[in-house]
Amino acid sequence: MNKSSNFACKQKNVVMLRKFKVSNFKCFKGDFEFDLSTAKNYTFNPECVKGGIVNNAMIYGYNGCGKSNLGWAVFDIIEHLTEKARLEFPYMHYTNAYNDSREAKFDYEFQIADSIVRYTYVKTDYKTIVSECLYINGNEVISFDRHNENTTFVSKLKGTETLNKTITDNKLSVVKYVKNNSELEDNGENNAFKCFFAFVEHMLFFRSLEDRTYIGLESKKGTLINDIIQQGKVQDFEKFLNEANVECKLAIVDVMGEKDIAFDFGANKVLFREIMSTGTSSLMLFYCWYLQIQKKEVSFVFIDEFDAFYHHKLSRLVVKKLKETGIQFVLTTHNTSIMSNDLMRPDCYYLMNNKKILPLHKCTEKELREVHNIEKIYNAGGFYVE
Repeated sequence: MNKSSNFACKQKNVVMLRKFKVSNFKCFKGDFEFDLSTAKNYTFNPECVKGGIVNNAMIYGYNGCGKSNLGWAVFDIIEHLTEKARLEFPYMHYTNAYNDSREAKFDYEFQIADSIVRYTYVKTDYKTIVSECLYINGNEVISFDRHNENTTFVSKLKGTETLNKTITDNKLSVVKYVKNNSELEDNGENNAFKCFFAFVEHMLFFRSLEDRTYIGLESKKGTLINDIIQQGKVQDFEKFLNEANVECKLAIVDVMGEKDIAFDFGANKVLFREIMSTGTSSLMLFYCWYLQIQKKEVSFVFIDEFDAFYHHKLSRLVVKKLKETGIQFVLTTHNTSIMSNDLMRPDCYYLMNNKKILPLHKCTEKELREVHNIEKIYNAGGFYVE
């Protein structure tokens, strides 16, 4: 796993995904909006919300409702705005099969200190861009509509006055082009633009399933075991595993001139990779990404089926570890044992179908309080999304 630069921004305050909307993408036929700005004024677990925006989100929904597709949709932006790791196979069958339109629409809203940056675009497939607009505090600062064979864009950012404003490549993002080819002045609007880019370039999506797919950051080289050894984290990994109730002692061993990790049974050393369980393997994957999150190399993380191979107590531990880092995260799961006001709060747990996603406090007419057992209410059918 290559080292990635730290996520840094001139803005010292909140830099977060505030809202996301997509339409005609995969299972989402109409407008599907994931709004993280609907936090309530709960006083417990305040770290789950920052500046009125949900910082820790957990999504529940039936199989096939679109939880994974929501992750793919949010991370579609990585393909044309960055040079980071990306995947193409999840983006086959790009638009919704029931929709006659061949254009998928994406709409992102980011909170960057006191500014709101909104970025919208339309694509016909994973790589082909039809139009783009960037707004800062409601002002349209970049726009490019390629319909009717138009090749000229508009930029109002200070420092782009002499920039060639003709683009003929429909796979080249105008926003990325402006960022890479302009000497932008040092002002609030341009700083918000740069922070928006820094945030996107440090977004991370990964799955805790067997395929171990990921999007964002730098492409990984070598194995997870090599990564842990190279970072000098074998003892820390041992500590992490024991905290997760995987009682063990680890050692570095030599295998045909290469360093490897083994379980240390005293006189006997058994290679970690040869006897680790599926759950322990999934833990190792999380641990390696967690190291990067700890080092502030990640701005936002979406983990699909984050606890697919975990015991419920381990799921709770992983959530607590993520919360301690302060990172904005979104997790998908089916595990209701961690749907608890002891861990998070009702405005941070989301329920979705393929038409809508809502926080729990908007899925019931009941006024939810800290003392409520929200898992029990959920299992009794007390929450619903119409």
